Amino acid sequence: MAVANFPALQFKTSNAFGPKSKCFEFLPLQNRSLFVKTLVVEAKANTRTESAKIRNRRMLNKFNGTPRRPRLSVFCSEKQLYAMLVDDKNSKCLFYGSNLQKSIRNDPACTTVESANHVGEALVKACVDLSINEISYYDRNEFARGERMQTCEIAIASYGFLPR
Repeated sequence: MAVANFPALQFKTSNAFGPKSKCFEFLPLQNRSLFVKTLVVEAKANTRTESAKIRNRRMLNKFNGTPRRPRLSVFCSEKQLYAMLVDDKNSKCLFYGSNLQKSIRNDPACTTVESANHVGEALVKACVDLSINEISYYDRNEFARGERMQTCEIAIASYGFLPR
């Protein structure tokens, strides 16, 4: 097997960029040092709960509660319902009620749907005591309206606090 030894390729210089410029200089591949940097693409995808939190934070920037027009925040877990009237200007909770409280649940055991109705009625009673006529924003924390949340909403809306 014969190995041919060829000289490096020679090209004429171009006068496009001046008489002494050399546009193409080819070096043998053995003398070139090539650095290859791998491209890493990281996609940041928000999970469903993160995007709900981001949306909720954006809404809170628009609708802040005041002492006369507080924000109503309702959270519904698997078995319980929690409702709060929040004054965001002074960072205070004006009312807190849940169906875990004995005053709301009553002595005879009642269902969670009935206790959600009692939470709504206690919230309306607290609004009347605090002379609150209007709620600035109803914050469901991006949860769907279940049976307990609807029952609480009906109790609150019957007194005109929630727009229907």
